[in-house]
Amino acid sequence: MATDEKPPRTARTRLAVAGARSSTESVFGARGRGDRLGNRFFLAFLLLGMAMAITGLAAMIIWAIIEGSPRLSMDLITNGPSTLAPETAGYRPAILGSIYVIGGVIALIVPLGVGAAVYLEEFADKTRWWNRLIELNIQNLAGVPSIVFGILGLAFIVRSPLSLGAVPAAGAVTIALLVLPTVIIAAREAIRAVPPSIREGSLALGATQWQTIYRQVLPAAMSGILTGVILAVARAIGEAAPLLLVGAVTFVTSDPSFFGPGFTTLPTQIFDWARRPQEEFQVLAAAGVLIMLALVLVMNSFAVWLRNRFEQKW
Repeated sequence: MATDEKPPRTARTRLAVAGARSSTESVFGARGRGDRLGNRFFLAFLLLGMAMAITGLAAMIIWAIIEGSPRLSMDLITNGPSTLAPETAGYRPAILGSIYVIGGVIALIVPLGVGAAVYLEEFADKTRWWNRLIELNIQNLAGVPSIVFGILGLAFIVRSPLSLGAVPAAGAVTIALLVLPTVIIAAREAIRAVPPSIREGSLALGATQWQTIYRQVLPAAMSGILTGVILAVARAIGEAAPLLLVGAVTFVTSDPSFFGPGFTTLPTQIFDWARRPQEEFQVLAAAGVLIMLALVLVMNSFAVWLRNRFEQKW
């Protein structure tokens, strides 16, 4: 009589799961020879592209180290440029100009980018046409060439209506507009990734919407926001074309100020010396590349350390 009984429910469940798994694998797992070859070819193509990019980057860094290492000294940082004595010339005004510009960029993109992302994700009504227009413009501005922002900076920031003149502040505003879409997009994705349960729990305990955003959502999304800031700053520090249009000259011997005329940056100074035919200036240009790489690594390392601190808290 026991053999005529139905199998236990757990046994039937296991049989059903095994049948479902086998049927699913038969549909999605069975692939033809052409599909397997296509997958392997695509993977090989991706690996080849990554290898070419890494090889090119490594070649440029090695070239800069070999060519610029003879000029690596404190004089390269403390001295100003000179066309008569290139063996003692340095990048002091360019380094200060880059610090002013990047400092102004960070001071602008962090509050504006995070504020715009918070508005679009937490407050904006997606059915309103102006909110959809803002999102469309942000997506489009992320792909606009940098030279276009330089033209706009020359027309509206250096000249009227802002009329700041050819000063580092104008360069900072122009570069901030260039990289601001990157920060907004990254911050929106980070805020969107915060689980809704965090918001609901905070609101259920009596917190206001702003308290929930300030004390719960933003700290939880801070690591992703800082990732966007790192990418934006890394792009901003290497831009030269927009700065040339807004007044960054290629030869400055005096130290600049944030609102003072006559400034240069590391990319523009390197560009000026790299196009000179003398070998001494070529060596200076390679050494300037090493200085810019070191500056980028220092700033990115601090941002990564700050991001890791927020990740450990959450």
